[in-house]
Amino acid sequence: MARNTDGTYGRTGTAQVPPAARSPRPMRKFQMAYLRPDGTAGWTDQIAPATPIFDSAFSAFSHGTLLHTPDGQVAVQDLEPGMSVSTAEHGPSRVLWIGSMTLVPAAAGLDHSACRLTRIMPDTFGLGRPEANLTAGPGARILSRPPGLRDSFGRERVLTPASDLVDGMNVIELVPPRPVTVYHLCLRHHAILRASGIEVESFHPGPGFERAMGPNMLALFLSLFPHVKKPADFGSICHPRLPLQGLAS
Repeated sequence: MARNTDGTYGRTGTAQVPPAARSPRPMRKFQMAYLRPDGTAGWTDQIAPATPIFDSAFSAFSHGTLLHTPDGQVAVQDLEPGMSVSTAEHGPSRVLWIGSMTLVPAAAGLDHSACRLTRIMPDTFGLGRPEANLTAGPGARILSRPPGLRDSFGRERVLTPASDLVDGMNVIELVPPRPVTVYHLCLRHHAILRASGIEVESFHPGPGFERAMGPNMLALFLSLFPHVKKPADFGSICHPRLPLQGLAS
């Protein structure tokens, strides 16, 4: 796995499917809550492609995940735009955007890997990390030192997909038996949050993500984020990170 100049890491050897062999693109409904310029909250939903770049913006935290805030831990589904969460880099930071979607196991036309969750047992990464069972969505990355990549990173911590940490004992893969709701958050800056004592990231699509999209798809993607007018508005990433399944960064 090679390191890119922007701090991301790319997977190699991904097979390219000829256009004629591709199935029709599956779609799904995405829900967004966002902070308006006047400080009030707005809610909307939109149908968009169920592709990795879109799904990754809505699928880090399972229903019930406890996020650390200045006022204590709050379940992700109880957060609203304008509330603050605790971050490692910027202290209390306002939530600008909350995205959610429903994962439907075995939904027609969807990659089954997009519905897999990752359960992390208590104290897997040290005392209180996590404090209780933590179930991460397919879009979650955890700040860690991947043991298999120490030659590349040394002691540097890297945002690693939760699914890459599966060991079959303390970190296991789950396929939910019924539909589940998953969430993600956007802040003013990409930052590290704490979920049940585990360090996780707020949403960022990745440096240069727009280069993998045509103009129409990019416009649709950006329309999901009312606080974002152009790709550069997402800012920089706060730590090096490994790619999620199906993404380059």
